[in-house]
Amino acid sequence: MDLHGIDLNLLVAFDALMAERSVTKAGVRIGRTQPAMSAALSRLRALLKDELFIRGPNGLQPTARALDLSEPLGRALAEIQRTLDFTQAFEPSVSTVTFTLGLSDHPTFVLLPRLIEALNRLAPNVSLRVRHFSARNDAITMLDAGEADVVIGVPATPTGRILTAPLFEERFVSIVRRGHPAADRPLDLEAFLDLPHLLVSPENDRFGHVDVVLAKRGLARHLALTLPNMYAAPLLIARSDMIATVMAGVVVASGQAPDLAILEPPIELAPVPFILHWHRRNDLHPAQRWLRECIAGLYPAETGQAHIAM
Repeated sequence: MDLHGIDLNLLVAFDALMAERSVTKAGVRIGRTQPAMSAALSRLRALLKDELFIRGPNGLQPTARALDLSEPLGRALAEIQRTLDFTQAFEPSVSTVTFTLGLSDHPTFVLLPRLIEALNRLAPNVSLRVRHFSARNDAITMLDAGEADVVIGVPATPTGRILTAPLFEERFVSIVRRGHPAADRPLDLEAFLDLPHLLVSPENDRFGHVDVVLAKRGLARHLALTLPNMYAAPLLIARSDMIATVMAGVVVASGQAPDLAILEPPIELAPVPFILHWHRRNDLHPAQRWLRECIAGLYPAETGQAHIAM
C-alpha cells in the first residue's frame, strides 16, 4: 500500500467509528458532520478493500478486518498525539536536550556562569555546547547554518530572518595601573592623548570606538598595543604605563580591579549593547523559546552594566 495516498484524518475517523459504532456519534466525537463521516467511511472501505462496519440491530458492527486494525491503529494514533503534544510543551526539569550557544568573549565571562547556575536549578539534565565567534556577522552565519540555537554578542547586520532581543549594555571606562601618574586626578583630554594606549579589537581593526570619536574632532591617539583578547587587557595595564578604554564589565570579570585605577574617559562614548540573536525558523519551538526566556531572565531588573568604583 502506498502510504503517500493515506489521509491521516481517515484513520482518525476509523478510530471514532470503532469507539462509537455510529456514524453520527463518531462525527460528533471528532467534530465532523454526518455526511462527512459517511464519505470518510466510503473512502476507508475503498482504501482497505473491506466493508469494515456493517449495520446491525445495535449500531455498526466491525468486521474481522476492522477488529484486526483497531488495536494497532489506535496505538499509532495515540503515539502521534503524544508526539504532537510533546512539541507544544517543554519540561525543563526532565529534559535531556543539548543547546548550542554562540558566544563572543564577553558574554562567555559574564553571562555563561549565570546561565549555568540557572540550568542547574531549573533543568539539571540539559547540556550546553558553546561555540566561540569574534566577527559580529559570524552570528548570522552560525544561525543560518544551524550551528547554534542562539547567539549572543554585539548587534550584527540586520536581516529579516534573524530575530533579536536586547540583553544588557556595557559602559566604557578608562583604566591605568594603581600608582600611575594619571591615577590621582581627573583624566582630561590632553593627558589622555599623551598616554600610550592599548586597543582591544576582536576583529583585528586598528580603529576602535575611541578612535571614531577622536577622529570626528580631528584628533588621534598613540596605539602602543593592539590585541584581540579583551580579557588580557586589564592584566597588561596593571603591569605597564599604558592606558586602555574598555567595558566596565571586563574590568570586573577579569579579577584585576584591585590593581587598577578606574577613570572616566574624557570623551563621550555610547555604551555597547549585547544582543540575543536567533533564527526565525526556531522562533516558535518550545524548547528554544524556553532557552531564550531563561537567558533574558538573567537580567530581570537591571541593564546588566557592571558596577565598579570610580
